[in-house]
Amino acid sequence: MSHVGICVSDPERSLAFYRDGLGFSEARELAVEGEPAATLLRLPDVKLRAIYLERDGVCIELLHYATPGAVGDSRPREMNRLGLTHLSLLVDDLDTALEQLASRGAATLEETRVQNPAMRARAAFLTDPDGTLIELVETAAA
Repeated sequence: MSHVGICVSDPERSLAFYRDGLGFSEARELAVEGEPAATLLRLPDVKLRAIYLERDGVCIELLHYATPGAVGDSRPREMNRLGLTHLSLLVDDLDTALEQLASRGAATLEETRVQNPAMRARAAFLTDPDGTLIELVETAAA
């Protein structure tokens, strides 16, 4: 696997969220403009900044489109919508992680908090500052 791309509206805010809040490390950055990216991305006159972050062998790419800009809204996707639904990350302490991420623009979906005693796990969903769904899982093995 190469990476998972996430379109963001404010690269600095998202960088602080994923790097400082979720513990990803900044790996590299790329500025892209015009061809061949315009053809590959199907976005004429594209101008974007891509920030690559890594954690636990996973690479995410934060994509900020200066041109043509981002489209859509920041409402959380339904879990049964076709396509990529969410990211899932292990955390040492669910409550602490949710509290720290709230100060970085996360919105905890309180109705999703669950505890599974048989698996010795707790979990909850939150959204990043642009509405991307993220599942945080605390297990005895985390």
